[in-house]
Amino acid sequence: MDAAIDDGVDVLSLSLGSPARNFFDENIAVGAFSAIEKGIFVSASAGNDGPSFGIMRNGAPWLLTVGASTIDRKIRATAVLGNNEELDGESAFQPMDFAPTQLSLIYPGSTASNPFCTQATLANIDVRGKIVLCETGGIETIAKGQAVRSAGGAAMILMNQETEGYSISAEAHVLPAVHISYGDGLKVKAYMNSATTSTASISFKGTIIGDDRAPTVAYFSNRGPNPPSPGILKPDIIGPGVNILAAWHVSVENISTKSTFNMISGTSMSCPHLSGIAALLKSAHPDWSPAVIKSAIMTSADLMNLGKNLIEDETLQPANVFATGSGHVNPSKATDPGLVYDIQPEDYIPYLCGLNYTNQQVEIIANRAVNCSEISSIPEAQLNYPSISVFLGSTNQTYLRTVTNVGEANSVYTVQIDPPPGIDLSVEPNTLQFSALNQKVTYNVTFSRSASARSKSIVQGFFTWTSAKYSVRSPIVVFIQ
Repeated sequence: MDAAIDDGVDVLSLSLGSPARNFFDENIAVGAFSAIEKGIFVSASAGNDGPSFGIMRNGAPWLLTVGASTIDRKIRATAVLGNNEELDGESAFQPMDFAPTQLSLIYPGSTASNPFCTQATLANIDVRGKIVLCETGGIETIAKGQAVRSAGGAAMILMNQETEGYSISAEAHVLPAVHISYGDGLKVKAYMNSATTSTASISFKGTIIGDDRAPTVAYFSNRGPNPPSPGILKPDIIGPGVNILAAWHVSVENISTKSTFNMISGTSMSCPHLSGIAALLKSAHPDWSPAVIKSAIMTSADLMNLGKNLIEDETLQPANVFATGSGHVNPSKATDPGLVYDIQPEDYIPYLCGLNYTNQQVEIIANRAVNCSEISSIPEAQLNYPSISVFLGSTNQTYLRTVTNVGEANSVYTVQIDPPPGIDLSVEPNTLQFSALNQKVTYNVTFSRSASARSKSIVQGFFTWTSAKYSVRSPIVVFIQ
């Protein structure tokens, strides 16, 4: 990272990360701080350990932390059961010569010690010429297909575990295969339990565009809260990270061709999408700081999917802000966000002191001498971040935010509040008036418990500054103590 800084890069894209730890102990956080001091934008992957909550990588507030979502392109493969039920899934391997003939369907998990289709579990099962139902887990999915093929199986239906829900992958399988959701996998099992003789076939349909449930949050995308600093809401944003067409060293057709591409999934795919968007924004606005670019991306993000419903997670239920952050990136809106929240590198020092880091620990990040006793430290929620995460007890809490006008010189914004349940939220003033570009205005956000507040709960909401042209939204999380 230091070498890249010395090279004068504009954007650092980091599709890697270690388990969450204090920022002075995170190489990426330390290196990224030096980068943003030089005006270099840094985006990093949230990690692929979901869907459990409280697991977040790259959570430093000077990083753009990126989760993963689906896109509306499917590489369709369909399991056709003997009862004529059709279950849509995906596969990047689309053989043109696989006949849609019904074949015997077998589930090794009904007799073997595990359902993962390893060479060991298939060793004493006759799968020759049959379609084999396998479950994800245990070993890599491609290895499952290799085990089925080695045992003489004709094809594979791969079903999710419950935690993976409806998140499915289009992978370069080594035999005809279809990856289906957990719910559809249960339908296959129910059919097999009810039928005297179970059969199935697989139909390959190629590229299908137009999934109105997209984007959905991938099951593997890490969720907040952000362990080193739960007062900073993470991830910041989600972007395309499932079944992304990528350069690869193996032919996706599994034959000797020169096609070196594949379908890859992970926050390592979504992070570079956001890095590219940041590069576009930096090109359009060379004077914007890394924090301004980040703010533009976050406050203009989409909350709705292509079907005009709330973005869902792997369960097909509305995703919460610990999964989506500010929402799904919208590059066009981010180019012209109206208002932005800027943070200068030195503004992070009072925040770091407020985390009760020692002088030496802050110095590791800042790469210079720091004396926290001489600095007015601030709580996490006081950092001029585009989102707000608050721990609220019985005492009201007020935090400042400063916005900079990068939209229309003469403009008026009014606030619209969607408060978290059980929280009374007020914003003062409730109208912001601007007469010039780059003018800064400060406002207060006050949180208090209402009579309906439930202790030891976590609630979410939003507030949005709207003008005749712009909508600038900030997500809110409140930990009610």
